[in-house]
Amino acid sequence: MHLLTEISRMAGTKIQAAEHPVVEIFDDPYQFTIPRYQRPYAWTTEQAGEMFDDLLAASQAKDSLSESDPYFLGSIVLVKAEKHPRAEVVDGQQRLTTLTVLLSVLRDYVSPGFAASLEKRIFQEGDPVKGTADQPRLRLKDQDQGFFEKYIQERAGNDLLSGLQDVRPDSRLRLVENALLFKSRLSALPSADRERLVSFIYGYTYLVVVATADFESAYRIFSVLNERGLDLTHTDILKSEIIGKIPEADQDAYTNKWSHEEDDLGRSDFGDLFSHIRMVYAKTKARESILKEFRASVLHRVPDGKKFIDDVLVPFSDAFEVVTRASYAGGPGAEEINRLLGWLKQLDNTDWVPPAISYFSRPTADSAALLRFLVDLERLAASMLVRRVDITRRVERYGRVLDWMEKDHDLYSAESPLQLSGEEQAETLAKLGAEIYTVTRIRLYVLLRLDSALSDGGAGYDGYPLISVEHVLPQSPAVGSGWTSTFTAQERAYWVHRLANLVLLSRRKNSQASNLEFEAKKTKYFEKTSWPPFVLTSQVLATDGWTPAVLEERQEILLKVLSDLWRLDAAAS
Repeated sequence: MHLLTEISRMAGTKIQAAEHPVVEIFDDPYQFTIPRYQRPYAWTTEQAGEMFDDLLAASQAKDSLSESDPYFLGSIVLVKAEKHPRAEVVDGQQRLTTLTVLLSVLRDYVSPGFAASLEKRIFQEGDPVKGTADQPRLRLKDQDQGFFEKYIQERAGNDLLSGLQDVRPDSRLRLVENALLFKSRLSALPSADRERLVSFIYGYTYLVVVATADFESAYRIFSVLNERGLDLTHTDILKSEIIGKIPEADQDAYTNKWSHEEDDLGRSDFGDLFSHIRMVYAKTKARESILKEFRASVLHRVPDGKKFIDDVLVPFSDAFEVVTRASYAGGPGAEEINRLLGWLKQLDNTDWVPPAISYFSRPTADSAALLRFLVDLERLAASMLVRRVDITRRVERYGRVLDWMEKDHDLYSAESPLQLSGEEQAETLAKLGAEIYTVTRIRLYVLLRLDSALSDGGAGYDGYPLISVEHVLPQSPAVGSGWTSTFTAQERAYWVHRLANLVLLSRRKNSQASNLEFEAKKTKYFEKTSWPPFVLTSQVLATDGWTPAVLEERQEILLKVLSDLWRLDAAAS
């Protein structure tokens, strides 16, 4: 198989990769365990029913079972040392679990000889000579294994399934629903068809088993096997590693703590949180995988799992929730704190998040301290946006801020990396005075920030489904229009994309209306925006004419507003 050839050639990795019939997979060479980082069992009756129907159809496709073609159920990826049976399932838990459910149910629908054989595929019989004990061949995650063994793997438990249809959590409900589905389908089949199905599953149904001794190799292999990428995340893997080192008596409590934080944030945001925690500790741009860097930067410094969860994960997760959802409710100034967080969220990057969550996680940070910090953080972030600072220099700057915070230096001294130097202030103001419109990623942020400042910070923009930037002086005025007589070609080229000539509209731009004469544009276009209008736009409506002199005066006023907002004093002086 080309796929197995590709996998086996992965440099530096010893891999076992081959097709095996189910009868060899549910046997002594394998003791399957579903590790903690895996998501719960999730196959629904639709997926389980499809697998059953496909297996049944394949088992009956030929007149004689011996003529049957091999049927492939897909691949499973394992972390498994050679010649050792213990196998952690990286991929394939849904298929292996559903197969176990099917084999367990089949015991009640076949003859005693078939049932005894099925029992051996579900439970390994202990052998004192080999040093093996009686045990299930497949163990689910700890929270589900007791239920799985009692009601699915143990034959007597199958009789109790019909009374468990309201069981929770969902992983257990799926097990019950799929077992009952198989019971219904099997009860409708003749006895001969059931036993033929067992024989077909044993000898003609194959899985591609890919095994390697370390997890990271298995992780890479899965990426080759599955075009959709790994269903696991780095947080699943770290969870297994971190909680696995906690004393067993405390593992359930800390698993619950971890799950609570993940549920609060959601799986995607929880994954992002770990990247930001890595930055808080590493203070540099990531150059390798998040797993490797997190272990080196964070877990190397906080190796104790309980301490990591209590002192790092929980406070940073709580801070991340507040910061990314602008949901601070800690006292006076909360409204302004959330407003500043809202502005930071509108930036085109999230590199500001690590210093924010680091500061918000401080138990001594009251609302006054948080507000002062956010004012300067937004000022720094906005300046780097306007100055078009690249990601490498941006992350390096935030890394220095984090370093000052960790060392408890004064963040508000002139030398602090949180503050703008005189040169940075001057460059920021110069960029604001240049052609703002031509830089797509910054123009809307600057104009909204300006509009808010003109309204004394009270304006809110969440109610607008669409906000667009419009030129008052058109980009391409019609030949012979009033615009061409009021502005020379050189004046038009200078002013058209600058701050003074730009306004905000709460709807899409209209290319035909854009070229209207000034008075017509005011009444037919700008006035028809939704109410209340933007302050920037209202100012234009209150202006009698649009000339180079008006623009020059307006530019000076608007730049002064931004200079005051972001304290660009050194530049203005």
